[in-house]
Amino acid sequence: MNLEIPDGLGDLLRDFTVAVLKERPGDLYDFAVDYFTKTRDARKPKDVPMYIIVEDDDEAGEPDKAAFRPKSTSGRYARRQSVSAERYNPEEDDDDDDKIVYPKTDEQRERLTKTVSGILLFRSLEPEQTSEVIDAMFEKKVQPGETVITQGDDGDNFYVIDNGVYDVLVDVKGEEKKVHQFDNRGSFGELALMYNMPRSATVRSASDGTLWAMDRNSFRRIVLKSAFKKRKKYEDLLESVTILQNLDRYERMTLADALVPRVYQDGEPIIRQGDDADGVYFVEDGHIRITMSSSDGSEQDIGMRTNSTYFGELALIENKPRTANVYAVGRVKVAFLDRDCFERLLGPCVEIMKRNSQLYTMFVSN
Repeated sequence: MNLEIPDGLGDLLRDFTVAVLKERPGDLYDFAVDYFTKTRDARKPKDVPMYIIVEDDDEAGEPDKAAFRPKSTSGRYARRQSVSAERYNPEEDDDDDDKIVYPKTDEQRERLTKTVSGILLFRSLEPEQTSEVIDAMFEKKVQPGETVITQGDDGDNFYVIDNGVYDVLVDVKGEEKKVHQFDNRGSFGELALMYNMPRSATVRSASDGTLWAMDRNSFRRIVLKSAFKKRKKYEDLLESVTILQNLDRYERMTLADALVPRVYQDGEPIIRQGDDADGVYFVEDGHIRITMSSSDGSEQDIGMRTNSTYFGELALIENKPRTANVYAVGRVKVAFLDRDCFERLLGPCVEIMKRNSQLYTMFVSN
């Protein structure tokens, strides 16, 4: 009887054996079920849609699919509902050379940089990507009553408001209903580009104004592709953090989308003892130094940490001010998770964090 060993069996058993020796599980059978289930799930195609998590009412959000049902052609404002644009896959987009640069004065760049920095959609971009966003935008002047985008049309541009007042109108049974108004700030037009759907509303200028526009291809290449790369990078970072191994794949992916990059230079304080807790930090690259301040103003070194560690959770868990100082040693890059996202996304890990924080408190007290 000839037995044929399936391809990959040797590697699979070897990895499993290493995991057993490393973890030393109490129940080998339960551990095996859990191990092979996770291994199988990790090999499945990633079919989670590429969305960007934002939470500002004036900006992007999950589109209401009911709003895109075909309308009767008898209505005055009925429009076609097809979308001619192809579906964008950031994994298949290897062309970073097709960049468009629109010249701007120093004053325009400075003003646009300030405007873009306040838009939640762009807050997770690296500085060089923000510069690309500004390069790719072109100026558009509008007159009162001018329609910028029309409900039902295919998405062509994304718009950032420089100045002016703009009404957002939705077709309800053949009549336009105003549902929102932008007053000299905000952005619109991203949903049709992000989700490959028709425009969900009409935007019409109520005054003279100036917009900065970015075409579909530039928007997808910079915003969607960078968000995809950010997610992949932070998923890898989170997988290396021991306590986060309790999270399932979707939870880890959602957490990765919520992280915001921050960079600190040598000696710069990241958090200070006594400050209110604003979030938790994951060290992406570099080293940090932890100290505690004494009543006489001196600081005692507590320790050093490096990549794949986290800090700042103690004040969040106990709802108390910061209990230590954290400084950058050299250039340090961290991924920051604010308080609200911490409470919403890290529920499965809080108990482990509490146990770790108790050990930390015992260590400091000794």
